Amino acid sequence: MKFISSEVAVTLNAAEKLGTLLQPYDVILLNGDLGAGKTTFTQGLARGLAIKRPIKSPTFTLIREYQTGRLPLYHMDMYRLENAAANDLDLSDYFAQPAVIVIEWSQFISEQLPTQYLQIELQYLGLTQRQLVAQAVGARFQELLAQWQTALN
Repeated sequence: MKFISSEVAVTLNAAEKLGTLLQPYDVILLNGDLGAGKTTFTQGLARGLAIKRPIKSPTFTLIREYQTGRLPLYHMDMYRLENAAANDLDLSDYFAQPAVIVIEWSQFISEQLPTQYLQIELQYLGLTQRQLVAQAVGARFQELLAQWQTALN
């Protein structure tokens, strides 16, 4: 699925719609260049999960946990692992939790990822314009992607 967002508010609203559809154990991978809107997208997801706390980039902490919404949210940023040994970071305990997991820069931990997920590539098209390209891996996420497409139309 491809979606063009003309401004930040549109990205936030699209992500919020997805957030309302998320279930325990859902994994969302967000990839794209620096400044493409990965954390902004996560802020929208958090709104859809009824999380009231401000969502900040976990770049320097690797993982931020939000427990106060409809479901817990674990927001991970693996950018700093680009040149590090990602295998030293054991994420299996997180994947075993009935929470939503959002992973930015997932390519740096590809060996640790679950076998099913929704991957969203955010591409910078202009000052406020972004293209989101979503790909579902696994039956649960194919269903989720179809539900999200319906919610966006």
